[in-house]
Formats: sequence, structure tokens, C-alpha cells
Amino acid sequence: MKFLQIVFIQLLLIITLKAQDQVLTLKTPDGDLEGTLSLPETKSTIPVVILIAGSGPTDRNGNQSEMENNSLKMIATELTKNGIASFRFDKRGVGQSGDAVKEESELRFETFVKDVEEWIKLLSADKRLTNIIVAGHSEGSLIGMLAANSNKKVKAFISIAGAGRPADVIIKEQFSKVPDNIKMIVFPMLDKVKKGDSIPNVPTIFYPYLRPSIQPYMHSWFKYDPTEEIKKLKIPVLILQGNMDMQVKETDAELLHKALPKSELKIIPDMNHVLKDCNTLDKEIQKPIYTNPDLPLNAAFVKELMTFISKQ
Repeated sequence: MKFLQIVFIQLLLIITLKAQDQVLTLKTPDGDLEGTLSLPETKSTIPVVILIAGSGPTDRNGNQSEMENNSLKMIATELTKNGIASFRFDKRGVGQSGDAVKEESELRFETFVKDVEEWIKLLSADKRLTNIIVAGHSEGSLIGMLAANSNKKVKAFISIAGAGRPADVIIKEQFSKVPDNIKMIVFPMLDKVKKGDSIPNVPTIFYPYLRPSIQPYMHSWFKYDPTEEIKKLKIPVLILQGNMDMQVKETDAELLHKALPKSELKIIPDMNHVLKDCNTLDKEIQKPIYTNPDLPLNAAFVKELMTFISKQ
């Protein structure tokens, strides 16, 4: 009989834990978007943090097909432990939201911003949730800034490894070490796309950035300067940046803070772009960290995140 009681308690625990994660669906004209609402065990109303993934085919957990690190999923777990709800979602064209992009050429940066605005609207109607905090990682930082601006439902904003310069400037920096003859080809193409010109014939090696079908999206992204957008925020802002980030520099975080001096800036020692412990900028050493879902989040990052949220 005692064994049966233990089994029953274990089953109840499993059911309770599963009930904490709820799948939400957002209907759009192009297709459904899907996300996960994680709720701590409480009967009171609680704040919710919307987590926005970074660039590329990154899903709600912070993963790509060959890059599983579970960074966003781990943030959600830490928030739940601290009595805070979170919502993370597969962005349009990714995972369970894959069918919401019919043609890549129709996608715009503003599309992602609009999606976050709609998720904010949906979550604000949930009576279990109180203050909404928007937290964007990498490219998601700029998306979050734009979605939070002048939105009375958003009470605070968190930039996590967010760029402080326009995307085309950062892409050019990524090409800074290639031979000059390659720069002479790609830099003018980037400038043309920024102006809104189309380039029909693009060398295959530049397809990740400049294939014809992605050019309209890149043009819509290039026109935003994060330092100009963060200035518009009238809510508390936290800027978190690791000093071992190979993709976004401390300079970017400092530029954002300079643009909005009232923001809080926290440089996290020994943290890389996927928010894990790392004590080197060596790419080969960092590669395994990007693909290890068992490595925990940087502890100092978690502490700063929770401290800021608890004050809101």
C-alpha cells in the first residue's frame, strides 16, 4: 500500500510539473506561431518575462539544428525557480512556427517586431500575469526594443548580448580580416542593399547574407540603429553583456548604455554569447560550448537578471 502511495505522489508531481508549461498559439494571416508559457507553482498573480531568440533559425529554447545549448530554456527554468513566469516562442519560420513563412522574400524585420507585439497583447489578457518584461537575446534585443517602445503593457526591457550598431556595420566587421579583393566585392553589395537596391547576381559564398530572397529582409534590418531605438524607451532597462562573447562586443553594450545613461549596464566576466562559462575568445575552444545543452548558465548572469527583475 505504501508503494502505491509513493507511485501516486510521483504521478501527481509529474502532472503538476507538466501543467506548469503551457503551449500557446498565436493565429496570424500567414500561419500559426507557437510558444511555451512557463508558470511557477503559485496562486497569486506574477510577472512574466518574454524571451526573444537571436538571429538565424533559432527556436524557443535558444537552439538551432546543429547548435543545441538550451540557453533560453535554462533562463525560463531559472525564472520559474524564482517565482517568475516566462514565455518563449519559436519565431516565424522556425520550429512549430515554421509554416508562418510562405516566401522568404516577403519577410521583413518589422514582421518579427509585430509578432512580439501580438504576443504581448495575448499575454496581457491573461489575468494570472501582471507586469510584462521583454528580454531579447542578440538580434532579439533590437526586436524587443522596437516592440517595447511606447507599449504601456511593457514595464521593463532587458538587452542580452544585443548589438549597439546597425547590422550592416557588424557584418562588415565580420569580414574585416578577409582579403581586400573580397571586401571590394561584398562591401558595395551591403551598401546597395542598405539603400534598398536589389542585387540579382550574388556569388554563392555570400548567400548567407545576400541571396536575392533575403535582401528585402536585410534592407529592413539594416535601417535600424540600436542606439537610436534604445533612446526611445521610457521604462527601466538592463543591458547584459559577456566579456567572452565572440559575436557581440563589450563596446556594443557600452554604446547602448551611453545612448541611454539611465539604463543599468552589467558586463559579465567569463560569459560567452550563449550565456555559458568561458574564459577565452578562441573560436575552436568555444565551439563545444555552443553545442553542449548540459552546461549551466553563467551564475553571475543569472544573479544580475534576477536582481533586476525582482526590482520591477
